[in-house]
Amino acid sequence: MNYLENGLVELSDLQLPDAERLERGPVVVIECVQKIPCNPCVESCPHKAIAIEPTVNDIPRVDFDRCTGCGLCIHHCPGLAIFVVNQNHDADRALVLIPYEFEPLPVPGEKVDVCDRAGLKVGEGEIIRIRNAKIQDRTPVVSIAVARPLAMVVRHFKRMKPNGEK
Repeated sequence: MNYLENGLVELSDLQLPDAERLERGPVVVIECVQKIPCNPCVESCPHKAIAIEPTVNDIPRVDFDRCTGCGLCIHHCPGLAIFVVNQNHDADRALVLIPYEFEPLPVPGEKVDVCDRAGLKVGEGEIIRIRNAKIQDRTPVVSIAVARPLAMVVRHFKRMKPNGEK
């Protein structure tokens, strides 16, 4: 559990979908690694794919066969620890859905620097969609197209200045 040493979650700390499930389409990845009394993700999943057992203090677990990747759980997480990964967005890119609580919001088509869990740039991406409905408690969910190998790496982005400068 590396996160206890440096505060950064690593893939080895997480419950992840297998390669076959990733190939089937969008799926949730929950990066909640601390036992705290919290369960909005469970309550928000219409497919009953998320469970916290035996008590509300345990870490959420995902039934990847039930998960459709709808992303309704993302904006309910107060820790911003839920993402959706669609490995097959198009021929070359994956889609990562990320909670985003900064303003101004990006716009579809905008190019951004994509970052890993440590905030380091790992590539570039394109904003595809922003969901920001009232029912989402105004926690926007940003969909970013990234190179496929970055799907399980990208967890944030930095906007570029209008003239392309960083």
